[in-house]
Amino acid sequence: MRGIVWLRRDLRLSDQPALTAACEACSEVIPLFVFDDPLLRSKTFGSVCVNFMLGCLEDLAASLAARGLPLQWRRGEPVEEVVTAAREWKVDVVYWNRDYEPAALLRDRAVQLQLAEQGVEVRTFKDHVVFEADEVCGITGEPMQRYSAYRARWWTKWQAVKPTLLPIPRGLCVEKAVPLPAPRPIPAARELGYEPLTPWIRAGEQHARKRLAWFVAEPIHAYVNSRNLPALDGSSKLSPHFRFGTLSPRTAIHMALASLATGGRVSRPDVLTWIDELVWREFFQQVLSAFPRVAGGPFRAIAVPPARESGPERDRFFQAWCDGQTGYPIVDAGMRQLNETGWMHNRVRMVVASFLIKDLRLDWQCGERYFMQRLVDADVAANNGNWQWCASTGTDAMRGYRIFNPALQSKKFDPDGAYIREYVRELDGAASKWIHEPHLMSPDEQVHARCRIGRDYPSPIIDHQQARREYLDLAKQQVKR
Repeated sequence: MRGIVWLRRDLRLSDQPALTAACEACSEVIPLFVFDDPLLRSKTFGSVCVNFMLGCLEDLAASLAARGLPLQWRRGEPVEEVVTAAREWKVDVVYWNRDYEPAALLRDRAVQLQLAEQGVEVRTFKDHVVFEADEVCGITGEPMQRYSAYRARWWTKWQAVKPTLLPIPRGLCVEKAVPLPAPRPIPAARELGYEPLTPWIRAGEQHARKRLAWFVAEPIHAYVNSRNLPALDGSSKLSPHFRFGTLSPRTAIHMALASLATGGRVSRPDVLTWIDELVWREFFQQVLSAFPRVAGGPFRAIAVPPARESGPERDRFFQAWCDGQTGYPIVDAGMRQLNETGWMHNRVRMVVASFLIKDLRLDWQCGERYFMQRLVDADVAANNGNWQWCASTGTDAMRGYRIFNPALQSKKFDPDGAYIREYVRELDGAASKWIHEPHLMSPDEQVHARCRIGRDYPSPIIDHQQARREYLDLAKQQVKR
């Protein structure tokens, strides 16, 4: 029996359900990746994300080639390309790991129907999450809308099932190869219409596993505190690997829990707090799966202040936010980190999102779109879930009256301004007492800091306290209506 393994968000060999099943059942196996031309043309994702994906594909292609199986690839409309490949290569079955984004579900259904017309079987597997939406649900089977309840049921399910890990398939060998023309080299970013970049994190399965091993050996055991300090390398930074499946969530959770038995200085609360971040990821995946409408609008139609109307002021505010020129150093540091590296510290993500929505009063969707275009770990479910949390429109959202004070957040989590100085370089000479609110420096202090406010670094584009009052007043008016 000859089978295709259609690779998508699962670019690895270990703990890979679809690949394992194909190697067990098929005498011939064809690994296939399809470059989605319509998606690439849409520019939903940015260059850093595409370059990271290409790095993952290069790594996967090398790992497969070392075992005698070339990675075949095609470029075009995915439904057409997979169906055509199945027909041309005369395959009996196509394997893939399931995706839960609305567009992906429609795509996969179309592929399945057309393959059935050709008499080609389809076998799909759970992989991107530990538990799918119907495995962690309410008493009557309804999707869960509160994270705390979801988390409790998720852990109950984990304890009951204790998901096992799959090794690299033994049948992954040259004997499984199909006599097809040698594939062309993986295309470069420029060939796909994107700027060539070198992502800050190294791509591929081997680097994902090395980063995970480093993290669980020490940093994870101080995670509760260090995760909030953007100047420290205290978080796993594995989100790009989870995004493209160079690391399975099952592997990460098993290794994290195993670290508690290694001896030395270990901390169960820190380990569980980090795993909770992966549970949040699955919560947002099941929300998107159960309520696909969230991809296009708010989950809850609640009374929130209206976004600022279109016009020059709105455009000026949005551009200043995008460019990291708001006059609020922690906000600007976060946006510049995003623009330079394709990543942003999670605490800072919340601060910049709150500032956009509640200080500048811009619609959260414009922030969501900008993040998707800039993040190396751009993921529809996580990005949408986090933005709706900040906008108070999500299933389990931040309360509308909670508005982050940028200066206080900065003083609390970056007290010496180390993170700010790394990305807002014009403030490098400012004293620590002024680094969070440089507009309060006297003219002499500005000269000493080699930073003139309004010339070298902008004055605040909006007064936070005034903006906070206006937002809350508008919120009260909406509630009364």
